[in-house]
Amino acid sequence: MTPNEPLGLFDHRAWRLHRDRAARWTRVDFLHLEVADRLVERLDDVNRRFRDVLDLGAHTGAVSAALAHRPAIERIVATDPSLAYLARLDGARVVADPELVPFGDRSFDLVISGLALHWVADLPGTLIQLRRVLKSEGLLLAAMLGGSTLVELRTALLEAEVAEEGGASPRVSPATDLADIAALLLRTGFAMPVADAEKITVTFPDALALMRDLRGMGETNALAGRRRQPMRRATLARAAALYAERFGLPDGRIPATFEILFLTGWAP
Repeated sequence: MTPNEPLGLFDHRAWRLHRDRAARWTRVDFLHLEVADRLVERLDDVNRRFRDVLDLGAHTGAVSAALAHRPAIERIVATDPSLAYLARLDGARVVADPELVPFGDRSFDLVISGLALHWVADLPGTLIQLRRVLKSEGLLLAAMLGGSTLVELRTALLEAEVAEEGGASPRVSPATDLADIAALLLRTGFAMPVADAEKITVTFPDALALMRDLRGMGETNALAGRRRQPMRRATLARAAALYAERFGLPDGRIPATFEILFLTGWAP
């Protein structure tokens, strides 16, 4: 293996560069804003106030902004692998990958994460680190993309690549099963674990518009085993046509499904 070859499931350098590019040029954040609202709404059901908060994978800062005016919060520390995203935020900021949590034991009352943990290859290891940085009776509240996210786009791309190129490149990250998440939280030391899923459907003019927005979110393919050459124009055109044919709506737009897995657990 060469020194520059990425190791493991994800190419973390590519993921960081995707986020840097999105932060500097397009900054699409509609999904992160929606998920941030749903995360913070869940805090309304918690009879506890949180003073020190870690925003893990801050992206455009949607979660931090949603928390900013809540009572009792004194400090929010935002982390992200992208310095370009963090440069646009105020307050305490730390450049960090979610797989390496660089804080001392019992530093936070609340760890909240909006759409970052699906980029973690070792989810149990990350959960153990997050439990470590929580104070006694601290709360982990996180949202991550589930396995049925973008099933329409994945289907169209797979069929188009097979038809045009005779094979398909890796495009889909392994997904954690909802049925296993509560057990995983329990196994990594969290008490009263809860996991549930919600689906958000967004419509777009066409598949190319969807892919542009994914690029603007920094959510494009960063698998270590991905094909490095750009997709052929004929493959892209066939994928767009297949998407519209299979999933198109009566008004000519296409739907895109995002499955959001929500994780809740308490530090004992």
